[in-house]
Amino acid sequence: MPSVIISLSISPNELLKYYQGAAQVVVAQSTTGQRVQLPASILRQFVSPSGIQGCFEIHYSEAGKLTEIVKISS
Repeated sequence: MPSVIISLSISPNELLKYYQGAAQVVVAQSTTGQRVQLPASILRQFVSPSGIQGCFEIHYSEAGKLTEIVKISS
């Protein structure tokens, strides 16, 4: 199963854009330089009072569909 690792640092104020519907997609760069686009809704489980912080491993199918996201460090 293919995967990429991304680092995210999204402030609480920035998260408001996603909750208000102004933004629905998060775009990040992987540790290998790939541009990664994922639905903001998949990150809700990782929201804390300080926003979303940490490194995440994203697993996807051979067809390119996101299958899982795992927080691997803070």
